[in-house]
Amino acid sequence: QVQLVESGGGLVQAGGSLRLSCTASGRTFSILSMGWFRQAPGKEREFVAAGSTYYADSVKGRFTISRDNAKNTVYLQMNSLKPEDTAVYYCAASKDVIGSRYRSSYDYWGQGTQVTVSS
Repeated sequence: QVQLVESGGGLVQAGGSLRLSCTASGRTFSILSMGWFRQAPGKEREFVAAGSTYYADSVKGRFTISRDNAKNTVYLQMNSLKPEDTAVYYCAASKDVIGSRYRSSYDYWGQGTQVTVSS
């Protein structure tokens, strides 16, 4: 099993920045790729970023995903935040697929971290 723990969420004004972290533990050698999703109130969980180069159109140019394999950690640097970025952000890990935007491709999920962007 793999455990994922996110951190770094919080309240920020529009135009500000946050960096989310997700650290994996357990059978980390089984992880092929990691990604970020988010879920706003009343909406479905949606893809944000994955692998090293895959992004949702809504965040492209503002968010950057990166991974530190030595620390078993993936990051999501979020700049130029907008109120519509407000959501719970989830980290996910896949054993088989690289850079997928589909929730079904991921085998493990974190508990999520709240990001709130005020206008």
